[in-house]
Amino acid sequence: MSFLRPSALHQCFIAFPSLRWMPCQSWEFLRWPGLDGLLRLLVVVLLWTTFSEIRFIPSSSMYPTLRVGDRVVVEKASYYIRRPAMHDIVTFPDPTQQTGDSEQIVFIKRIVAKGGDLVEVRNGWLYVNGIAQKEDFIAEPPTYVSNLTYVPEGHVYVLGDNRNNSFDSHVWGPLPIKNIIGRYVTCCHRPRS
Repeated sequence: MSFLRPSALHQCFIAFPSLRWMPCQSWEFLRWPGLDGLLRLLVVVLLWTTFSEIRFIPSSSMYPTLRVGDRVVVEKASYYIRRPAMHDIVTFPDPTQQTGDSEQIVFIKRIVAKGGDLVEVRNGWLYVNGIAQKEDFIAEPPTYVSNLTYVPEGHVYVLGDNRNNSFDSHVWGPLPIKNIIGRYVTCCHRPRS
């Protein structure tokens, strides 16, 4: 009964070394991770929650860079080892919010000036130290005028990319660096329009 014997083709596949060792042929990879795997997972989860967070964008103040409904990853560790830089997008608590309020409102804005700079908005342009800034990331030129403002050391001047629809430093002044929660890294979810 030759039809019960394994075929030569089957013998070739079993004998071929690269086909013999395939991860799916061994069920070891489905086994529950040991204690060391669980500890590694715990360390990764703790580091993630300590040094980063995911935030929801509720308003259009950063349009077109960020849209309403976007979920963004914010990292909180880099400003322990470096100072905030121009054009960093940062999150911070609402500087006008009273300390007794139960729910903390968090803003996300772009840094346009650092400590020691002079900032002014006029004729649809942002001027930092008297030099008009080329900003290709804003929705439209600002229609408001702001007075010349000195940014003290230890502070930054933040504006939303949607300049005409943003509650930012042109309203409440420079932001203390100590109030910055973290720096925008990437958009991890953008809802369909």
